[in-house]
Amino acid sequence: MGRNKIFEKLSEMNLRPAAADETGEGLPYAPENWPEPGDTWGWKSGKRLQTNGLCFQDRYLYLPLRLSQTENGGSKRKQRHIFASKLSVERFIKTTFPDADVNKFFASFTWRIPAAQPSTNGGNVVPIAAVPLQQIPQAVGEYDSDEGRTDILKCRAGNQMCDSLNFGVAIKYSPPMSCDICCSESGFCRACSCILCCKTVSTAHGGYSYIKCPVNAGAGICGHVAHLECALRSSLAGTVGKSIGLDAEYHCRRCDGRTDLVSHVERFVQICKSITVDLDDEIKKKVLDLGACLLRGSTKPAAKTLLNSVELAISKLKCVTNGETMKKKRKRDDSPMAHSEGLPHRGIDPMEVTMNEIHSDARLREEFNDYHSRSLKLDAEIDDILVGLRNSQELEYMVAKEKLKAQKLNLKNLYEQLDSVVSELECPNLTQSEPLYRSIRELKEQIRREIVKFEDMKKVASGFGMTPKNILKEHFGLQMAD
Repeated sequence: MGRNKIFEKLSEMNLRPAAADETGEGLPYAPENWPEPGDTWGWKSGKRLQTNGLCFQDRYLYLPLRLSQTENGGSKRKQRHIFASKLSVERFIKTTFPDADVNKFFASFTWRIPAAQPSTNGGNVVPIAAVPLQQIPQAVGEYDSDEGRTDILKCRAGNQMCDSLNFGVAIKYSPPMSCDICCSESGFCRACSCILCCKTVSTAHGGYSYIKCPVNAGAGICGHVAHLECALRSSLAGTVGKSIGLDAEYHCRRCDGRTDLVSHVERFVQICKSITVDLDDEIKKKVLDLGACLLRGSTKPAAKTLLNSVELAISKLKCVTNGETMKKKRKRDDSPMAHSEGLPHRGIDPMEVTMNEIHSDARLREEFNDYHSRSLKLDAEIDDILVGLRNSQELEYMVAKEKLKAQKLNLKNLYEQLDSVVSELECPNLTQSEPLYRSIRELKEQIRREIVKFEDMKKVASGFGMTPKNILKEHFGLQMAD
């Protein structure tokens, strides 16, 4: 359906456009008096718009207050469960009300919410390609027993190392932004659950592996965390072109806020230098490699300068490792056993060997300095390839199906014509049979040719790539490149 037709349909329905993050109760965007009279559902619009710019891509549905109390075990806080997708609503209704008519339920209100104005996120109305928020199982944990007590610091995910248990950190990120999407899920903690994969982040080695969003979203500080590697895979961190346009930045999946990563990577360098953090060289290299991935490709002068420092530090770590390897080798060569075996001493300067190793290592670093970044994006690239392959195969299947069915109808019509002519030939009052015999011969010849054509068309069963190009061109209308 085109943009104009959608706009006309929305106008005919006389629906009131909503602003981003607007909330409401009942019709037209949520049911009323379901399942019992007086049960009014709530609704909320999202931030992102559909590609046509007319309606919100994200919209949410709240349970009526009566059902929410039941869901939360009669909690005094009266938290309302929120559904982030039509599928989750349908699953809830089928489970809780197995006799209810799901189609009738959705027909009682309008799921699509028209937008009052374009997105304020830099004019970008195209949805960001990111890993979707996962649905957390609705299990009651040991930390839900204190739900009515608001004066106790606790982690909803049950993580004893969570920042939410640190009063100083909790004050720093106060007041928190109201979040009734992911944070309404049992077992999800904004302070320690990755918003992209929902797994608990690690505070080991200075907590370098994740980032906490410090953006003030208007009604409070966001405070949601994400693994930096998850963000890199999802094109939500580093330098990303196209519609999102990141330059050594992190884009928060929850609030759409952006955070500069230069200062974040500077903290990586300080972690590696700190005498209070005992890191071996392998871990230091892992920390610095992640920092290089976040900075690589940036146009910011500060990011370029920092990237050079990080890559130099990585090179030094490699030199230290190579130097230790050379020392061990020289120790073996200088042992009495080695000299007793008559090994020749070539008079090679160890410093010369070390410098050669440094130059060689520098060349390797220049050639493969982005291997970690490439490895992080391999999964996404493979997914894109498989999606493209599936789409191309589906297209081939539809073309083959259409052409084969058309050929079947053609043969069927020819058989029916032949049957009709043969029936006329058997008529007892027939005086002129020669034209009918001629028609029969012509029909049989035509049927023979069409059967040969059909046999050629059957070769597509092996795939278009294995089918001769002349068959694809003549019988399927496809011009294959050499």
